[in-house]
Amino acid sequence: MPRPLLQLAGGVMALAAAVQAVSLAGGLSRLSAHAEPAALLEGCSDVPEAVALAQTLHQRGQRIERYLQDIERRKAELASAESQLTQKLVELRRIRQQLRDQDQTAGQVQTDDIARIIALYDQMKPEQAAMVLSNLPPDFAAQILVRVEPQTGARIMASVEPGQAAVLTSYMGALRAKGN
Repeated sequence: MPRPLLQLAGGVMALAAAVQAVSLAGGLSRLSAHAEPAALLEGCSDVPEAVALAQTLHQRGQRIERYLQDIERRKAELASAESQLTQKLVELRRIRQQLRDQDQTAGQVQTDDIARIIALYDQMKPEQAAMVLSNLPPDFAAQILVRVEPQTGARIMASVEPGQAAVLTSYMGALRAKGN
């Protein structure tokens, strides 16, 4: 290649590098490719190497433009997806708090109901309470007996038939071992 042609090609490449450096220095939002061979070829159209180089640079510039457009599109998609995920997360947290509140309310209602049942058994005569407890499932009856006043529970257990009392006692022991 003749020396003036090499100098021209080097100048074109240096100019392209300078344009890219300026674009990068301005940040990604200012990053753009200039795919116009405009004034570079004026007076050089008779040099096939210069024309080929200009066409190659033009094609590369167009590819860079397409890449940048694709990157911007992907950035927009990611921002949209992030926004949707953030909204879903906020919604899930709100629902989780509602469920906790409902569980707490239900637990309080259940505790209040059990307290009323215990108060009812504390008021009953031991024989009547024993008769009712004998007809309940042993685990539920044991939970009631564990929570009534100890003296009342002892009188009720004295009124229960011995086989049933043994079953209730074993259930009560299991409940106390669990910490209920």
